[in-house]
Amino acid sequence: MLQGATLERAGIDAVAVKPAEVDVERAADLDVDALAVDYEGREHLPSPETLGSLAAEADVRVTTPVRADGFDPLGDDELANALPEGVGRVLVAGHRAYLTDAERERAVAPRLRAAAARSRDPWVGTEGIERIALAVGGTQFELLGPGTDRRLRSLRQAGFEGEVAVYAPTVLTDEDDAVLDALGAYAARRGPVRSALPDGAATDAGAGGRAREVLSQAVRDYGLVGDADSVPDRVAELRDAGADHVVGYPARGLDPFL
Repeated sequence: MLQGATLERAGIDAVAVKPAEVDVERAADLDVDALAVDYEGREHLPSPETLGSLAAEADVRVTTPVRADGFDPLGDDELANALPEGVGRVLVAGHRAYLTDAERERAVAPRLRAAAARSRDPWVGTEGIERIALAVGGTQFELLGPGTDRRLRSLRQAGFEGEVAVYAPTVLTDEDDAVLDALGAYAARRGPVRSALPDGAATDAGAGGRAREVLSQAVRDYGLVGDADSVPDRVAELRDAGADHVVGYPARGLDPFL
């Protein structure tokens, strides 16, 4: 199993933390250069004091959904303005699960452009808005998937010289039941996987038959999964394809990373 001291050897140079799941202050002890704090609703947003404390230890970025009240550069941007000076931003359109009906209707492109203009060295999330994100510029923030290597190579061959960061849910084991418990539901939300799964199928270690076959492959397509040899090898493949940063999300909590 990879431990925190080996994250650098594995090539994982940043870790994403979800404040609804873990104490983000513990992330200061991780052996990485950068931390990304995911947005899971404003009730889980860490305080400016907590973010400032983390930023004193590492390069910290906060995911900011530009359609959400509090982060809307064309409307209510109170939360964005409260972020400490040393905290960077990952600009995203915003996951529908964390948006109101009114927020979902807001135009993405002008808000991303406005937010990028006000941000220092922003990362820009590409999920579902690849062309808009590329036009806005900044570090392109991709979700790992079966087409990631191909897309990275295409970007580089087309002459894109900016930075690219790849977000990868990470499970530091190759034990199938543990991997499915940690990543099965995440992988099942991806469109191609959802279409391939039988109706009503379990998406954790309880999956069997066709569902287990689909999920066992999907968790490895959409996540970094494996032992001390396979994870570094997969990260190296991503870097060879054109990734500058690999951002691991600890799908089983921070302890395996510490």
